[in-house]
Amino acid sequence: MADRKPNVYSIAAHRGFADALVAGLVPRYHEEGFGLARLTLLLPSRRAVRIVTEAFIRASAGEGSSASEGGLLLPRMAVVGDLDLDETLGPLLDPLGEGADLPPAADPTARLLALADMLRSDPETRAISAPGLLRQARSLAQAMDRLAVEDVALEALLDPEVVGLVGELAEHWQRGTAQFARILARWRARCDERGEIDAPERRNRLLAHVARRWRVEPPPHPVVAAGVTSAAPAVARLLRVVSELPQGAVILPDLDLALPDSVWDALGAAGNSERSDAPVFARGDVATHPQYHLKLLLARMGIARGEVQAWHRSGLAAASPERSRAISNLFLPPEASTVWADLPAEARRLSGVRMMETAHPEEEAQAVAVLVRQALAAPEKRVAVITPDRDLAQRLVAHLERWGIAADDTAGRPLSQTPAGRMLLQLAEIAATAAAPVPLLALLGHPLVRRGEGRAAWLERVRQLDLVLRGPRPGPGLEAVRGAVAAREKDHPGLTAWWDDAAALLGPLVDEAAPPSLALAFDTLAGVAEALCGPAIWAEADGRALAAFVEGWREAALTSALPVEPADLHALLSDALAEIAVRPPYGGHPRLAIYGLLEARMSRAELVICAGMSEGKWPASPAPDPLLAPPVLRALGIPGADFRIGLAAHDLAAALGAPEVVLSHAMRDASGPVIPSRFLLRIRAMLGRELERESEAVRIARALDKAAPAPPYQQPAPMPSAEQRRVSIASTALDRLRGDPYQFYALAIMGLRTLDPLDAAPTAAWRGTAVHEVLRQWHEGGSKRGELLPLAERTLAEMSAHPFMRGLWRPRLLAALQWVEDYNAELALQGRVPVLWEKTGAVEIKGVKLHGRADRIDRLADGTLAVVDYKTGAPPSGKMVQEGYALQLGLVALIAERGGFEGVGGNVHGFEYWSLKKKAEVFGYLEEPVLEGRKKTGLPREDFVPETLRYLTDAIDKWILGSEPFTARPNPDLPGYTDYDQLMRLEEWQGRGARSA
Repeated sequence: MADRKPNVYSIAAHRGFADALVAGLVPRYHEEGFGLARLTLLLPSRRAVRIVTEAFIRASAGEGSSASEGGLLLPRMAVVGDLDLDETLGPLLDPLGEGADLPPAADPTARLLALADMLRSDPETRAISAPGLLRQARSLAQAMDRLAVEDVALEALLDPEVVGLVGELAEHWQRGTAQFARILARWRARCDERGEIDAPERRNRLLAHVARRWRVEPPPHPVVAAGVTSAAPAVARLLRVVSELPQGAVILPDLDLALPDSVWDALGAAGNSERSDAPVFARGDVATHPQYHLKLLLARMGIARGEVQAWHRSGLAAASPERSRAISNLFLPPEASTVWADLPAEARRLSGVRMMETAHPEEEAQAVAVLVRQALAAPEKRVAVITPDRDLAQRLVAHLERWGIAADDTAGRPLSQTPAGRMLLQLAEIAATAAAPVPLLALLGHPLVRRGEGRAAWLERVRQLDLVLRGPRPGPGLEAVRGAVAAREKDHPGLTAWWDDAAALLGPLVDEAAPPSLALAFDTLAGVAEALCGPAIWAEADGRALAAFVEGWREAALTSALPVEPADLHALLSDALAEIAVRPPYGGHPRLAIYGLLEARMSRAELVICAGMSEGKWPASPAPDPLLAPPVLRALGIPGADFRIGLAAHDLAAALGAPEVVLSHAMRDASGPVIPSRFLLRIRAMLGRELERESEAVRIARALDKAAPAPPYQQPAPMPSAEQRRVSIASTALDRLRGDPYQFYALAIMGLRTLDPLDAAPTAAWRGTAVHEVLRQWHEGGSKRGELLPLAERTLAEMSAHPFMRGLWRPRLLAALQWVEDYNAELALQGRVPVLWEKTGAVEIKGVKLHGRADRIDRLADGTLAVVDYKTGAPPSGKMVQEGYALQLGLVALIAERGGFEGVGGNVHGFEYWSLKKKAEVFGYLEEPVLEGRKKTGLPREDFVPETLRYLTDAIDKWILGSEPFTARPNPDLPGYTDYDQLMRLEEWQGRGARSA
């Protein structure tokens, strides 16, 4: 093919790329009877194919369109490949590589596992776990791809200039570069053995083959490359060939042809240097400018900016031409921006561009939703929301549902956040934690499990299992869960049989005999997922993506030697699934799109809302390569973090070309105040007072959820009926009734009880239950000396395997129990004998049942009784007993004296707390709240039971038989339980002057 003048065009930002492209292609390449079928359109990504297809549909339906009479045959669209979107070469180009003898591309997953295995044997990373190795392998693979895209060979790392740079760096950079070179050399050798090459290298060879073929034998049909901005050398060479084809053209987005030559030159060399050994990215290059990457592309194509022609067609959502001039001035380099002060108004006017400032991301999402709804109310008006913040996009989707507007985030959701992906991760967590309660219940209640008619019954069993597993973890494995379920079979009949069926499905996940094989792990996970969910696990878009993921990883793992323990599986899968985006199919609102920055390229709408414009998001915070230092990357000709800022600036420049634009940012996020995007600060600086503000949408957003001030909540003081008041009183409940009547009302009358958290650390109540069980068994065995501690060891091992109890509480408990055993032996020598332990008794006082459980009652040598209450913490003070707020000992004594405990009777002389807490460097001590000797508080021994009876009868007369309200917290300074603070809405009235109601 003889050299021809290149046909290169630029579509200005204000014209709208996709619609302007179609507006020019249809009259230029449309053929009667064939439409555009003979045209081959090269696009950068599959997302661009979708956007251009939609533009063709709009054009074919437009009034006066030549194609509207009988429809329009679309051109063949091929993807030349954009590695930023992780998409392979378009299938229409691949056949052109026939005859090029290209080796197959190495499977990306197999490469990742192979690199991780190489890192495992490398001295720098030998001790890292499998998830850590895979994370480093992922970074390594990305660096290798970046080198391949830029046609940088392995030998370039040995270049004297690069070696000299490495020698001047810090030690960790030197070690990282050396490791990168070692692993890269091993990987290249492995590829040579297997006859494979990396996917980017294969793409480079394929594009080079296509370029050579088209240069020698131009295709008989038109070929147009549109929207391709990748400056990779192989892509640039192909674009040069396409521009010189007889019926070829290259159409670039938003190349600023009006930028003064002095400013264009000030951007830097951008690879266009007279020296062959000059670096691609020289010092002083303004890589953060939105035109820099286009200048680099033109330099690699060998085309001057003066050879680029303006595309004079406009799209449906074009802005005024003055917009492009203002955008050009907005992004002037720092030195050139001094002209802002002298610019005429029309050269810096951004009419139709408004800035919206909100307090926080939630308010921002609400305000953006208001703008979207207002715009969609106008017929035919299209809206595009562009944001790099996926959390903000999800908030926006949720807010739009309020008005029945179906919106999808076209950037997709990570597979790890979809129902199918969560299912796989929860299965992996079951394997990693040996069926811990929290992941177990989350898995069994997953929305995909047992879908259909039997789901309601299944969920009822899951709720019952939830109640069983409350409190400390029963132990590792499915058998420990079965033991806990069987112990509560009376409360939930049939639950054991149901659990046996569920455990049979989960068994392969917690089989300790299973070898740590990644391929076997994927087989097991897939099998258990299908057993629980049936075909529903693979049915939707996320399920199909998960099926492809599982199949790809399972096949790659078959040839991998990387060992993966079950405990590492969850972290491994979480990292891998987070990299896969599940994009929604068609079905949202036809005039609304929510884009990420990459997906928004080439798109256009009448209203464009750029949201989440804070520094660190737009542009994103630079992520340095973990292995190769920035000076090394610059020397190798690899784009750095500043190059990415330039791409983000170009994305904003394209968005600013819409007729109506709103630039939105929040003043703070979850972590604190944030800085607006540097691009917003530029707009403020250039426009000054001329900047338009969007305040109405913010006002509406705040008013939407602003309710009328609620009247102050009054201090609760419920008044149940006389019938409802007639309840029994437990020996532990009188303290609540007198100290906080509302708590007694909630517990005894309403029957409300707090639930322990799942997988909870041992609480004081649980520790007390464990101690009482140990002492009960010891007493029933004869209270023999030397048997208490071994019994405690066995009982605690059976009751729980919680690491907190094992490591911290258990040694203290054993020391305290040793004191109990020693002190009991001393009492035996004094003739004191335990006659009752862990028994319940009851008596009637004024017709009201008083019941309580005695921890222990001893018969003293003189025939009187001593009541013992075991405490794992500090016992109540004598003052609390004296004031009637700690009467458990007295109430148990009252029941005993009145014959409430079978087989035990007599006067009570001893009122003892046996505390297992540490005091004076010793665990275990005895305390009596009796006013005698030098004590200043407590009850006299002879008045202990009578005073307790007086407090009891007073409470019965007031609250049980009387009409006293059950007021919440009448004594705010009194220490007590907090179980019902939320129910009584304590924070809404305490200390705010609210009266009882």
